[in-house]
Amino acid sequence: MKFVHASDIHLDSPMLGLERYDGAPVEEIRGATRRALQNLVDLAVNEKVDFVLIAGDLYDGDWKDYNTGLFFVSQMARLRESRIKVIIVTGNHDAANQITRHLRMPDNVSILSVQQPESIILKSSDVAIHGQGFASRAVTDDLVAHYPKARPGLFNIGLLHTCLDGREGHEPYAPCSSDELLSRGYQYWALGHVHKRETIRESPWVLFPGNTQGRNVRETGPKGCMLVSVDDGSVTDVEFRSLDVFRWSVNDVSVAGVSELDEVLDVIEKALKREVQMVENMPVALRIRLCGSLKIHGRVLSNSEYLKNETRALASDMSNGNIWIEKVSVDTTGMADLKEMMMRDDVLGGLLRTIYDLQYDEQCLKDIFKELDDLFRKLPHEYLNDDEAIHPERKETLARVMGDVKHMLLNRMASSGGAQ
Repeated sequence: MKFVHASDIHLDSPMLGLERYDGAPVEEIRGATRRALQNLVDLAVNEKVDFVLIAGDLYDGDWKDYNTGLFFVSQMARLRESRIKVIIVTGNHDAANQITRHLRMPDNVSILSVQQPESIILKSSDVAIHGQGFASRAVTDDLVAHYPKARPGLFNIGLLHTCLDGREGHEPYAPCSSDELLSRGYQYWALGHVHKRETIRESPWVLFPGNTQGRNVRETGPKGCMLVSVDDGSVTDVEFRSLDVFRWSVNDVSVAGVSELDEVLDVIEKALKREVQMVENMPVALRIRLCGSLKIHGRVLSNSEYLKNETRALASDMSNGNIWIEKVSVDTTGMADLKEMMMRDDVLGGLLRTIYDLQYDEQCLKDIFKELDDLFRKLPHEYLNDDEAIHPERKETLARVMGDVKHMLLNRMASSGGAQ
């Protein structure tokens, strides 16, 4: 027996805010979740699996129109032609969908109850699948507490959308412990909600497959599903299969000790060559993060737009357009090359010392952000998801930005003083 365990498809996720990025392949990214679902169906058909499990967040909230649901139905019909059953539990994003319940699914698709745990017995495979979906967007109860014990003589699977005992970046929905899962006596737990692939344990198998398609720079690396093989009531193989058609990547590039901007570009070019070899013609959205300590930290900050455009030109030339530079992030630190100038006993030295001594005034910034409160509430979700986004609650980011501003001022003053 074989089955596919997938989760967090987020079909037709809107990808809000992409238009603000220069040169972003908007249509290609927006269509990626559909193509990933098609790849999932292709995999299931080609591997002749017995059934497909979807552990929540099939959708991404309420649909703009019925086309999202109709596309899903068409893909499920392809599985029905191959006599493949599909068992689904709803997740927090599915619960927000107001019209899903009015769309008739093919008869090979079963959506488990949201009121209490439901069990489906697949007699042809000697399998019992137990699960409960989300009745509302925020389910904070322990759903597993009411799951039934394993059915004797059958291969038992638990299907659950959960944060487990907590995962960074994910809401604490349907919390439970690993010990509680084990107490049910199931041979496999098919979890969903966490977008990063993670194997909790192997005996019995408890795992998150991650989402099927990365949607932003926080969801890096290959994305897909698990192909599970079972023989004589025991799991014999659990294999990750990638389904994604567009990938996100973050590359930390050390420019430590570099003394000229052209040298920074040389280092970036070498990093891009390595990236091209790794992606194997997969379209990639790449964030370059410059790091390390260097004397020209201020110049790098002041010329970040130049570096971004030059990097995009390099990437386009080297990858035939397969690599799109989402951002060039400057996370370098300054070396003590300006200390000598700060010791000068003149006006320039005094100005440099004043700038260097500027402190991060938390209360002052709070007052400023209070005036901008309405603006922050209107910012797109994708902006706030970016770890580098400026937000009043992110003190570390604000402190880093203040430090960068000081270095840029120091560099500008030093350059001006040198010219005179």
